[in-house]
Amino acid sequence: QVQVVESGGGLVQAGGSLRLSCTASGRTFSDHVMGWFRQTPGKAREFVAAINRSGYSSNVAGSVKGRFTIFRDNAKNTAYLQMNVLRPEDTAVYYCAAGREGYYTGPDDREYDAWGQGTQVTVSS
Repeated sequence: QVQVVESGGGLVQAGGSLRLSCTASGRTFSDHVMGWFRQTPGKAREFVAAINRSGYSSNVAGSVKGRFTIFRDNAKNTAYLQMNVLRPEDTAVYYCAAGREGYYTGPDDREYDAWGQGTQVTVSS
């Protein structure tokens, strides 16, 4: 199974930017779809974005479309989430996840079987 570790969270003012990184180890990184989810206390985990194995196709949630971009560098075993024009409602713990060995890039978190510990993103108004 692949293991993933997130980094890059922090505190930023509304309108600012952050880039999250997700570094994987274990099995072949390019065999896995990579996804980002987020969660706030008392709420269900929310899909943010996913990218296919080659990096040429992605799926981004409507709530962040046009502001967030997901991309990956298979040579570095790393996936990224570039977050621009951040809003206070983007405040959450962000999780990276590796998909099962397949092609699914949708929002069902049951299709992702390796999760990181999460990184906190806080956007102040």
